Amino acid sequence: MSTRSIRTTEDHASCDVCGRTLLRGERAEVYVGGGERKSVCDLCASRALHEGWVREGTIPDYETGDGRSEGRRSLIARLFSRRLSHERTPSAPTESDYEEVEDSPWPPPVATQPRVREQRREPRHVHAVPLSPEQKMASAVELFNGSEHPRTVAGIARSLGMPEVSVLPSPARASLVSVVVSWELCWYRYEVDLSDDQPSVRVSAQGSELNELRPDERMPNAFADEVGTLTLS
Repeated sequence: MSTRSIRTTEDHASCDVCGRTLLRGERAEVYVGGGERKSVCDLCASRALHEGWVREGTIPDYETGDGRSEGRRSLIARLFSRRLSHERTPSAPTESDYEEVEDSPWPPPVATQPRVREQRREPRHVHAVPLSPEQKMASAVELFNGSEHPRTVAGIARSLGMPEVSVLPSPARASLVSVVVSWELCWYRYEVDLSDDQPSVRVSAQGSELNELRPDERMPNAFADEVGTLTLS
């Protein structure tokens, strides 16, 4: 005859739903959920049913073969899971769904993006440099007369008399023309640049001795009037 062990102490069971320790004399029902046995107090019976748990002994269990893909599963649990899968089935999109798509942070399709207007650079206007020496000298004299330098020539001429003027294209650079205005006591060399977007006239050198000039710069081919305006001979 086999012997049977007798427990001298009483286990304090707890509810697997609310976690509460059962009081002395309170009894927990056994439910089956997810293939495991759960202890549920009387107060949590409705919550256990809502979770799809089934009280043990109410529905016969079905054992599977060697595959055991689902384990023990009651008919009510399968019906409940089928209802959940039906609730999770995506329904037809509503108007609110379209509003969420419009507010999405993702960029719109390429076809709907506005085309970026290309910025066109303004064409650069380059001042044409005359080809012949005569045209270069004529352009240089015109630019000189339109600058502030004729007033300097006119002011010195009132004291030293009318100057000699030499206008020569530069042999080193095709766009430069040299204008030399000289008196007995001083001289000024002006550089006229015909290649700039805004052609310029500037003083490149000055001195007090005529022997500082080259021989060709002491051969006048233009003259100045009383207001300092130059004219080619």
